[in-house]
Amino acid sequence: MAVLSNEEIDMSAVMPSSRAVAAPAEAAPSIRGPWMFALGVGILAGLVFGVYRWYQQNYSFTVGMDYFEPEFQTYWMSLFYVQMTVIPLIGAIAVAVLWFTRDRNIMAITPQEELKRYYYVLTLLAMASILAAVIFGLFVEADAAWHQTTIRDTDFTPTHIALFYFAIPAALVGLTFAWVWVHTRLPQFTQRVSIPLSLVVAGPILIMPNLGLNEWGHTFFYAEELFAAPIHWGFVVLAWGIYALGGFAVQCVARIAELTRLTQAQGSQTT
Repeated sequence: MAVLSNEEIDMSAVMPSSRAVAAPAEAAPSIRGPWMFALGVGILAGLVFGVYRWYQQNYSFTVGMDYFEPEFQTYWMSLFYVQMTVIPLIGAIAVAVLWFTRDRNIMAITPQEELKRYYYVLTLLAMASILAAVIFGLFVEADAAWHQTTIRDTDFTPTHIALFYFAIPAALVGLTFAWVWVHTRLPQFTQRVSIPLSLVVAGPILIMPNLGLNEWGHTFFYAEELFAAPIHWGFVVLAWGIYALGGFAVQCVARIAELTRLTQAQGSQTT
């Protein structure tokens, strides 16, 4: 696979075939489907995060203060084991399904169909930006507040189980799913790698080993819990990977403009 740079690319390599261009013009792709799909994903994610936040509110200070209590094992470690089993399993199945159901003749899809797929990309980007704000606002800030008001006894705390073993792995699975979908469903990226999108996915991946460093440091030599402590800087730097979404959006908008001109040309030829 070649690497897709931010410079202008040769669009002839990703244009639909001449047969697809010469085909009769189709109706303009509806944006209702993509928006309904994104709204459904947002509502489902909102329900899951809302129930999880309710669980934290009710069971963190009652049965989540002492790792060595039986109640902690029942209410929190059981949840941890379920998350560490279900989330990777869902990710593995979803990626496998995407790969084995990919279009083997992707370059022959019509401009209208390709444009519709970009509608899905843009609507999901909008929904992902909202979910990112939810994760940062509900789980990251909750973890910072927790460690400044309670005493750390082990690496497993209610806020860590929610943030590092649920929210971030779930985001990683979603981003990996998106990366595979983009590179198997969009002609622009089937023979190239989008560096901006890859940077977005790499952020959560690299946060996980940084989490190990953070917990090791807090356990052995850095007991103070200041959210701006140097041992936390890695989380901030890696989270900046989300800014690469801007570069990916530029790549998408450039292709959308090309597809729009192409569909307009088709429409003028049939009139």
